[in-house]
Amino acid sequence: MTEPVRVLVVDDHEQFRAGLRALLATSAEVELCGEAASAEEALAALPRLQPDVVLLDLVMPGMGGIAAAARIAADMPHVRVLVLSMADDDDSVFAAVRAGARGYILKGARRSEIIRSIRVVADGEAIFGPAIATRLMGYFASLDRTAPDPFPELTQRERQILAHIARHLTNPQIAERLGVSQKTVRNHVSNIFTKLQVADRAQAIVLAREAGLTGD
Repeated sequence: MTEPVRVLVVDDHEQFRAGLRALLATSAEVELCGEAASAEEALAALPRLQPDVVLLDLVMPGMGGIAAAARIAADMPHVRVLVLSMADDDDSVFAAVRAGARGYILKGARRSEIIRSIRVVADGEAIFGPAIATRLMGYFASLDRTAPDPFPELTQRERQILAHIARHLTNPQIAERLGVSQKTVRNHVSNIFTKLQVADRAQAIVLAREAGLTGD
């Protein structure tokens, strides 16, 4: 039988710790090895308790969860930090991950999600609760949406052909690469020159390379 995961709960609210204590007691997969009401108390108890996972709140008096996560990651890298917090903003999530947290779930998560997250983190993997995962996907999607398009006037095919031009490919070579006729390529090249207001391939190459458009 697999040994239960030893968990240290770190939260400054005694009532919340009591709720977690009761929740963890219902699972044979985890074992509550200790509690702490502050980051300083947790760090002092770590060498004695030797938990597998620290279930850590972020907002606490004194050192706080971010600094505690960084200390744990530096001093006891075999101990996994799983954040359990009310904070779901981007700054808190990314600060926790940068500090070394291996997981991040929100207070109010279901019992099954908390137990599963503890097990996953103990196994060396990373996990984020559904709400946090949605925020992360939204964040990275926003980066893609806000990335500047150097040639918004060009179609996707025209940008592709311009990239080939920037690599000094001829129209026949481009036609072969794309599987289209040379006439089609010539028409696209003409449209590119008109939209970019350039007179020839040399000027188009300069614009493309300045914009970093040199791939396929």
